[in-house]
Amino acid sequence: MNIYFYIILVTLLIGFILDLIADYLNLKKLGEPLPDEFKDVYSPERYLKSQEYTKVRTKFGFITSTLSLIAMLFFWFSGGFNYLDLLISQYSDNLITRGLLYIGVLAFAGSILSLPFSLYSTFVIEEKFGFNKTSPKTFVLDLIKSFFLSLILGAPLLALILYIIDSAGEYAWLYGWGAVTVFSLIVQYIAPTYIMPIFNKFKPLEDSDLRNAIMQYAEKVKFPLKNVFIMDGSRRSTKGNAFFTGFGKNKRIALFDTLMEKHTIAEIVSIIAHEVGHFKKKHILIGTAIGFVHTGLLFFLLSLFLGQKELYDAFFMQNQPIYAGLLFFGMLYSPVESLLSIGLNLLSRKNEYEADEFAVKTTQDKESMIKTLKNLSETNLSNLTPHPFYVFLNYSHPTVLQRIERIRKISLNSN
Repeated sequence: MNIYFYIILVTLLIGFILDLIADYLNLKKLGEPLPDEFKDVYSPERYLKSQEYTKVRTKFGFITSTLSLIAMLFFWFSGGFNYLDLLISQYSDNLITRGLLYIGVLAFAGSILSLPFSLYSTFVIEEKFGFNKTSPKTFVLDLIKSFFLSLILGAPLLALILYIIDSAGEYAWLYGWGAVTVFSLIVQYIAPTYIMPIFNKFKPLEDSDLRNAIMQYAEKVKFPLKNVFIMDGSRRSTKGNAFFTGFGKNKRIALFDTLMEKHTIAEIVSIIAHEVGHFKKKHILIGTAIGFVHTGLLFFLLSLFLGQKELYDAFFMQNQPIYAGLLFFGMLYSPVESLLSIGLNLLSRKNEYEADEFAVKTTQDKESMIKTLKNLSETNLSNLTPHPFYVFLNYSHPTVLQRIERIRKISLNSN
């Protein structure tokens, strides 16, 4: 009996079943009436539409995950991993070249298999519910840009990791950890200026009452904000959002242009205040540190399992190539990853409450934040009554109703 085979197989099946249970429970809760808190922003028709959107997306997600699992198991049990390795080994004796080809072929095949689902999601489901603004041209260009970005960034990093593992001996995991950490920092630093503009246009918010209000708030809380950027999110969707990204002189707050059309100055300031709250509460720094520790744990465990012949036997491999071992270890590690994900979601939900509290206390304005959350949920057709088990497994944010209830309890007399 190969213990690795059964651990990975059982893990895949348990994960699938847990997601299936969570989806089922979530769908069962859709029959609940519209919460009183949202009756001022949701019409009965809009609420029914939000429930239908959740239902359609959930059922579509079940279909895609089921077919993905079937494809994975078929490729595995038919010896596909070994066959691909033998095929690629005919063309090159170089480890790095073979590794790039092996993982590249699998990644490309996965992209091709997922393409019909992505097309259906964008041009059928999102179109049906009035969200899609992506043109076929933009969709194709996004695919091409993502492909070349993967080549430019992903391929060199993979090549470096393979080289380190192959040549650095017992401390390879430390060097690999260091390499990935430095790479991640560099990408985070350059992303706002050089990577994100590949996909979207960012323009500084022009002088206006809104800009003045935002800059005055930033000065009040001593947040070093040089500019706020407007992102052309409307090119792809009518949904609204905002985010904080980067660090150092390259950090920026970006607002979707869709927000500008539907929210007042006070509401947009509350959105900015929430993002500033994440910075002030050091959530971004803590998240980055956790990510680095997680990467170190990953490389250390990888060093323990990568040389285990039984791991390769579980996938019917004739040889033990490092590049295949990286994939197999990733699947073996998935139970740990799932548990960490749940823990990180718990932390993230706590952080969202803290950022809300910071925003409300520094703006001294509960109602604008509450109205913003309500309007965003209505615009995005959010599920207002998700099942707690589904939230536990999947939500990085508290539910909108939970956030509003917590905000109403905040005292504005203490800072």
